[in-house]
Amino acid sequence: MTDARADLPAKDHKVTLYRNGSVYTAADPFATAMLVDGDTVAWVGSEQAATSIADSSMDIIDLQGALLAPGFVDSHVHLTETGIALDSLQLGGMRSAADILDAVAASVAGLPSGGNGTVLGHGWDESGWADQALPSREELERAAGGRHVYLSRVDAHSALVSSSFAEAAGLAGLDGFSSGSQVKRHAHTSARLAARQLPDEILRGYQSRALAEAAANGYVAVAEMAAPHIGSTADLRIAAGWNSQGAFRDAVPEVLPYWGQLAASEADARTILDGLGASVRGLAGDLNIDGSIGSRTAALRDDYSDAPGERGSLYLTVDEAAAHVAACSLLGIQAGFHVIGDAGLDAALDALDRAAAEVGEQRVRAAGHRFEHVELADAAAIDRLAKYSVTVSVQPGFDAEWGGAGRLYQERLGIRERGMNAFASFYAAGVPICFGSDSPVTPLNPWASVRACLEHSNPDQRISARAAFLGHTRAGWRAARYRNPMAGQLVPGAPASFAVWEVEELMVQVADGRVQSWSTDPRARTPLLPALDTGSDPVCLQTVRDGKELFTNGSLRS
Repeated sequence: MTDARADLPAKDHKVTLYRNGSVYTAADPFATAMLVDGDTVAWVGSEQAATSIADSSMDIIDLQGALLAPGFVDSHVHLTETGIALDSLQLGGMRSAADILDAVAASVAGLPSGGNGTVLGHGWDESGWADQALPSREELERAAGGRHVYLSRVDAHSALVSSSFAEAAGLAGLDGFSSGSQVKRHAHTSARLAARQLPDEILRGYQSRALAEAAANGYVAVAEMAAPHIGSTADLRIAAGWNSQGAFRDAVPEVLPYWGQLAASEADARTILDGLGASVRGLAGDLNIDGSIGSRTAALRDDYSDAPGERGSLYLTVDEAAAHVAACSLLGIQAGFHVIGDAGLDAALDALDRAAAEVGEQRVRAAGHRFEHVELADAAAIDRLAKYSVTVSVQPGFDAEWGGAGRLYQERLGIRERGMNAFASFYAAGVPICFGSDSPVTPLNPWASVRACLEHSNPDQRISARAAFLGHTRAGWRAARYRNPMAGQLVPGAPASFAVWEVEELMVQVADGRVQSWSTDPRARTPLLPALDTGSDPVCLQTVRDGKELFTNGSLRS
């Protein structure tokens, strides 16, 4: 038998031995222990080997049967909006206009009428209400006692505003402004930016709140999808600056920032990048080609089933999108778009074709472009995505929230709902895929997102827990073209970025209910993941990024 100590590093850094648990690693599917040296995984192996290498100089943590697994990467978040949503009115449980008005009134009870500050809220979704009528601007004004009101819809593509807020933000006459309180398109962009005109310290506080929430849920990195229509460059610089100092100064998940601003040429793209005052991973993310299904702004080939004559909105022309892709391809950086509807995807794919004709298909493929959401894609469109090696960043929580019979997607799209969020089809065609929450649209809950892949409303689009887990971890790093190719796995030499989970049971779970969905047969040599059909999600006990603790509930050291 070899000496497990022979391959161990010199102890120039803090060395921590985790043992007596289950380690999710390709290096050893039966590993129960892992050694961390500074910011790096030094060793994984058995309990017997852990006993032989343990000594008094190490910090030894008894996992007590817990699962230690690579930390999650959320491939699409909005930090400031997430912080605002966490700390403002929670409107997801509202079931009528009256409920919203009551919530607004309660939030200002005891405050002087017409005082400073805007009543902020997030999460209302009228699609499930018995009466889908929305409160008027005047009703919101009265409920708030004359204070400004801005309440974002759950999809963050429209909002309710009060009369005084609409006047102060100059919304009248803008595209998407109507007689009602709901604002869309350009009017919503102006309203959102007005609501976020906040001092830097307030913006930083909201981002800190969001990052703490991510760490508490096992995330070691998040891709921030900033854009001019969402927030300012100051907001971007705060997001990009969290980890800017070598050994990062703040114990937070790594922020992978994108900036969704349209470039007309290579020179224009350089000018945009030079003017940001922050390093970004690309001019990608929420550069909107279209809107959302819920707000009926996603661009469709055919009418919305519940709104004849409406087909959503295209915010960019094919020529504009093509010029953007070509410019980024020439610079060798990622371009990308927010695209949800099938007509929106048609425009994005046509843009890829035109860009390839201009700068060459190889340059387009090599840049590693990414599309966000891509909810409505047929087989031909998926093949075109594969041709250009475009990464698709999807949100499983969307299907869990709105997919299936009698729910929002079917209400808006009818039979087309069956073609939504085609995870299995993407995988089958070889389209690179990664997963995120689009927080605050859906919560920072990674295991719920993995479960949503297993329980897709369309059985034909379900994928295994292992595929979903990899899409939420290693694939997130790859989608961001991260500098370390070993990120997202726990093998010797890889970054020590992981989370520890209290679990009820471990198993192998597949997506096809016709076959055995679990196995503990050691001959399978497949690392085990938490059983997600037990009625409760795994509980995060600790989150570590590059060897630095981001979150703990204290139980591992008790």
